[in-house]
Amino acid sequence: SAHLADLPKSKPVEIWFQDEMRIGQKNGIVRQWARRGSRPRQPADQRYESAYLFGAICPARGAGAALALPFADTEGMQLHLNEISRTVAKGAHAVLLLDRAGWHTTGHLVGPKNLTLIFLPSRAPELNPVETVWLYLRQNWLSNRVFDTYEAIVEAACEAWRRLIAQPNTITSIGLREWVHIGQR
Repeated sequence: SAHLADLPKSKPVEIWFQDEMRIGQKNGIVRQWARRGSRPRQPADQRYESAYLFGAICPARGAGAALALPFADTEGMQLHLNEISRTVAKGAHAVLLLDRAGWHTTGHLVGPKNLTLIFLPSRAPELNPVETVWLYLRQNWLSNRVFDTYEAIVEAACEAWRRLIAQPNTITSIGLREWVHIGQR
């Protein structure tokens, strides 16, 4: 991780947030509307296939970058950093705020030149708006479903992310944090 003092002086700075979410055959069940007295079915699965959605958002731009991968590990994180780097606006530098997961803090990551990693305090998920993005994806597109295969899990994760990316205003409204963006506009 670098320090904010090391940021390039002549480039616009984008603020990004990053996190991972496990999606699997053991899926959450959410409330649903039903006629009073009825018992609507809620599918459940006893199998254990899962994937991880690595996601990052830039609330000010309403942009995001994600990868669905089989494991949350250093290799996956490296691929995600590279993907975020490609999504940063041309000529800009990104500050990426993220938690202190082991695959985030390892010295084995090669940080792209247009990214500076800043670690959030431990045990403070409320500081990361990607947590709210996960909730939004689950509530709108990923809950109350059974996935037959690993490929179906990955496809559902990618489809949910594509739907989110198609709504830049939603990314901005979910992700903008006053404490981060003071003086940014």
